[in-house]
Amino acid sequence: MDAIVNIAAYQFLPLDNLPDRRAKLYSLCHRLALKGTILLTPEGINLFLAGRRNAIDEFLAALCSEPALTKLIVKESLSQDQPFNRMLVKIKKEVIAFGVEGIDPMNKTSPRVSPAELKQWLDEGRPVTMLDVRNDMEVKVGTFKNATAIGIDDFRDFPAAVSQLPDRMKDEVIVTFCTGGVRCEKAGPQMENQGFNHVYQLDGGILQYFEDCGGDHYDGACFVFDKRVALDSHLCETDAVQCYVCQAILTPEACRSSEYVHGVSCPACYKSPEQRQRETLSKRHAAIRDVTTPLPGSTPYENVRPIHVTGRFDAHTAIEFLCAIHTGLSREQWLAVFDCGQLRCDGRRVSPDDVVRAGQRLDHIIPETIEPAVSHDILILHEDHALVVVHKPAPLPVHPCGRFNRNTLSWILGEVYQPATLRLAHRLDANTSGVIVFCKTRKLAANVQRCFERGEVTKNYVVRISGQPEVDAFRSTTPIGSDPGHAGTRLPDPDGLPAQTDFRVLRRDSDGTSLIAAQTLTGRTNQIRVHLWDLGLPVVGDPLYLADRKIGRTQTLPVGAAPMCLHAKSIAFRHPATGLQVVFDAGAPDWAK
Repeated sequence: MDAIVNIAAYQFLPLDNLPDRRAKLYSLCHRLALKGTILLTPEGINLFLAGRRNAIDEFLAALCSEPALTKLIVKESLSQDQPFNRMLVKIKKEVIAFGVEGIDPMNKTSPRVSPAELKQWLDEGRPVTMLDVRNDMEVKVGTFKNATAIGIDDFRDFPAAVSQLPDRMKDEVIVTFCTGGVRCEKAGPQMENQGFNHVYQLDGGILQYFEDCGGDHYDGACFVFDKRVALDSHLCETDAVQCYVCQAILTPEACRSSEYVHGVSCPACYKSPEQRQRETLSKRHAAIRDVTTPLPGSTPYENVRPIHVTGRFDAHTAIEFLCAIHTGLSREQWLAVFDCGQLRCDGRRVSPDDVVRAGQRLDHIIPETIEPAVSHDILILHEDHALVVVHKPAPLPVHPCGRFNRNTLSWILGEVYQPATLRLAHRLDANTSGVIVFCKTRKLAANVQRCFERGEVTKNYVVRISGQPEVDAFRSTTPIGSDPGHAGTRLPDPDGLPAQTDFRVLRRDSDGTSLIAAQTLTGRTNQIRVHLWDLGLPVVGDPLYLADRKIGRTQTLPVGAAPMCLHAKSIAFRHPATGLQVVFDAGAPDWAK
């Protein structure tokens, strides 16, 4: 196939009707299958394009048909592949961003020195200061021998950098140079305005010098802003590679490094997995502090709580349905909600005697909601492309329920990770602290949940109990009821769901309590608490499953209360993306040490 022709050109001249010009040029380039960038500004045009020979020729003929553009000087080079990914025509304020008022290359530039004349000066050893006005990255790829680099990262920094040059240079013969000459059109006049008396600019820049004079007096290659990265003195593509992450120019040796991964990292920007993890978690923790300061539920807001009608309650009245599934409010309290017009369906007010149908959603509107305070010392233990593993404090509900909506772990993390949606792989009670796993997609969450269902997840808890077991290891297989009772409690039930928890005594203390380890082989709601309560060994601080087989009235403890001494210390399972066994450990709480 024919080689790709690459052109670079610019011209300072007054341009008007920029939107119209943009539309016409984009249409022309699209028809000719050209790619690259054209900048249109009130002070002129700057372009870098690539395509087949006939397409480039047709484009230039059309562009230069305007009399004012007949002086456009075009530099060409060839490549085997298209160096640009797309075609852009942009409207900008300046041909080259500089940001200094009063610099007008249409009317005043520094004197030009041709490549041939410059080579002669250098051949003769004339006292000439070659000033490279490009950024430091470009300079590293190659520059004129003994040239002075201006020392900038961006051309907008050029005026400040010039002011730092030594005063002795103001009387030296200075030749400014850049890739194609456009930056020198503004660099030279700026230097003259700052008192430099003998400033020239290399006409056509480095690329024109290569074309006319080859590589004499030049070390290395010339960086270009496309996929070719750099051209040698024959205007041929070199083997230089640019890191797309940090923009560093890489040697062949650097490309062979294990730290170089195309599009991901290079030796200049490589970070170990540990470093990346620390930086990620640091950003997440800062975001959590922002979301929870103050707590999101501490400011009054209109809380809309969705209530979904299941098939079990199809054709029930609204009041029957609500009293059956939300026992936290009495019938009288629900009737008061109806009277205030705070129960709606599809925007219309619902009455107590209205019949609800399976699949419907009722909205319970709670105005001026202020939620109880919760513990918000949330710690991210691990994050990767698939998982977010959290050390949950207590008391903190995991998901919206009862008096809590925004002051929940799911809502807070939803704010931190938006627009992404984290998927909960399992749950912990509001008063239980410790490790909990979220997944970054629904599919990954389903994968982990299947591992739970198959008993392939190992969950280890530490618990302080009231009482001291007679044996060091014991087990409970008491079935647990599936229907919630008061405050969401589940109770032992011979006809309930199978459940198994293994216990091991770690320490018997003088106050009559014991520290034990618990491992669940099933995942029933409140399983550890129910099994220990059934054995007469309730969890210390549990507000629901009390001593003497009594049931308390409070579900979620207030902040500052003595903790419920149940902590999910670790979890082990197969990573849903890699298939490798992973273990995450939240450590032990103070009450267990």
